[in-house]
Amino acid sequence: MTRNRTMTLDERLAIGMKAHEYFEAGNKAEAVRILKQIPLAPHLAKVAKEFSGADFLIESGFNLSDAEAEFGPDWLTSR
Repeated sequence: MTRNRTMTLDERLAIGMKAHEYFEAGNKAEAVRILKQIPLAPHLAKVAKEFSGADFLIESGFNLSDAEAEFGPDWLTSR
């Protein structure tokens, strides 16, 4: 996925289905890694920043492209 492009619903579903396959096969770590490719909803990213901090979001590997599109490119470093 290109950073500046919105991920389609079909793309999100395909990732979710692949992650489900990994869960079913007992590979939870890979399933979680793949699920993090789906952009985190902006309101959830904002709450996570408030409760856990920007460093947590950056280090966690979540796709924050939707939050960046909604809040601006510097939203993690601004208060």
